[in-house]
Amino acid sequence: MENHTFFSEFLLLGFSISPKVQIVLFVLFLTIYTVALVGNALILLVICIDSQLHTPMYFFLCHLSIVDICYASNNVPHILRNFLVLRKTISLVGCGTQMYLYMALGHTECMLLAVMSYDRFVAICHPLRYSVIMNWRVCSVLVIASWDCGSLLAAVHVILAWLLPFCGAREVVHFFCEILAVLKLACADITVNKLVIFAACVIILLLPFTLILISYLHILAAILRISSTEGQRKTFSTCSSHLTVVGLFYGAAMFVYMVPGTGNSTLQQKILSLFYSLVNPTLNPLIYSLRNKQVKGALVKMKRSLGERERFS
Repeated sequence: MENHTFFSEFLLLGFSISPKVQIVLFVLFLTIYTVALVGNALILLVICIDSQLHTPMYFFLCHLSIVDICYASNNVPHILRNFLVLRKTISLVGCGTQMYLYMALGHTECMLLAVMSYDRFVAICHPLRYSVIMNWRVCSVLVIASWDCGSLLAAVHVILAWLLPFCGAREVVHFFCEILAVLKLACADITVNKLVIFAACVIILLLPFTLILISYLHILAAILRISSTEGQRKTFSTCSSHLTVVGLFYGAAMFVYMVPGTGNSTLQQKILSLFYSLVNPTLNPLIYSLRNKQVKGALVKMKRSLGERERFS
């Protein structure tokens, strides 16, 4: 312990870019962040207002929007702040909080996407029993389990990381406290941490992804049994938005945490982490609103209602 240097903050190196480029990125990231917040808030609002959307599918979508709002708000404000200051620091408490929320929200989204695929499987393959199987008690238990599992696993990661001794090096080669980047600063064996991360990847990534694949194989078989092409198209359209989000989210996650590192792995991890923090929360509401007739119809109805209120006020 005598050789350990104790400190109260980390330095976030982020991207090595000029001040002019940082200002451009600040404006760009702020714009995308605003779109993410507004888009997800609109999804929440329209689902709460329109009684026709009070179904399990949109109940799960509400929680996905909450996750995306929290995801973006966990990292992006600090990234924006670092674009404007010279000393890009974060306290140990802030780093631990950032790390915990990033992983907890990521784990929760993995679970929610698997739950949403199960919902589509029941709706398409067992339509007559849908209201019995996906009752509100079951939906509530599935959502609570998703949040609890995500929070618990994230707590295990952070506790194990914070039990490690950190020596003189305190420069995190990332734009936020991502766990792999922080673990590189530890001056102790991190084999246990890596094993826990691998186990979490199996539990949170591979297992739910396998369940999603099984659900969609059954859905595909059910769609192929439909005689009319129009019927097949309409049935598939009910789950196309979810399938798009699953591909984007799981594809990036598996590339970061399950593909062996290459020479450009640090840069790749930064870009993909930025995708999770900023791009994905922005794309999700756009995908669900642009490719979902019910959500588009509810948005149009809400716009008309607001227009009528302004006219009579």
